[in-house]
Amino acid sequence: MARTSTAKGKMVRRFGINIFGQPKFDKLLKKKPHGPGKSPREHRRVKLSDYGQQLMEKQKIRFCYGVSERQFRNIYSKAKGMGGITGNNMIELLERRFDNVLYRMGWTATRTQARQLIGHKHFLLNGRPLNIPSALLRPGDTIQVKDRKAIKELIRGNIANANISAAPWTSSNSDALEGLFLAVPSSADTQPPGKIQMVVEFYSRQ
Repeated sequence: MARTSTAKGKMVRRFGINIFGQPKFDKLLKKKPHGPGKSPREHRRVKLSDYGQQLMEKQKIRFCYGVSERQFRNIYSKAKGMGGITGNNMIELLERRFDNVLYRMGWTATRTQARQLIGHKHFLLNGRPLNIPSALLRPGDTIQVKDRKAIKELIRGNIANANISAAPWTSSNSDALEGLFLAVPSSADTQPPGKIQMVVEFYSRQ
């Protein structure tokens, strides 16, 4: 994902929802429910236009999954050509990403950490090293951790302290550090932080 200079805490406060899923941001929202740069007295809810609301929902999902604008637009284009409901297809494509699957298994604390570890070739996909976080997994794909003590300790620590339970469409052996992508989740199985239909409307009007 293209780097952004905006702190994650500010993004969470701006959207008013914990798009990253980390407990510390839930605490932040309780402590500072108003938007960044505003005191509670100054804060007012500004009514957004249809375009503004669609843009907001797009940014929520894009930043949640950690993809660049170009990647997100390409996902929309691919989803549109798959047939069926475009929004559901977009969520399925996002969930199939290599970095997202590692996060869903509880092997990494965040999707950002997953991308970093993948980039350094710490994982094997179906027995072969792969350093592409955006690679799309298929049901039956297997994931293994390379035999590196420090990385294995890091991942076991992440599993022990996972903020979320491993997704039911994945399987993970915490002792052998082997994982399996069981199935492509449906949009009903996931809870994206934004309204995906508004994202489809945003791109379809351009």
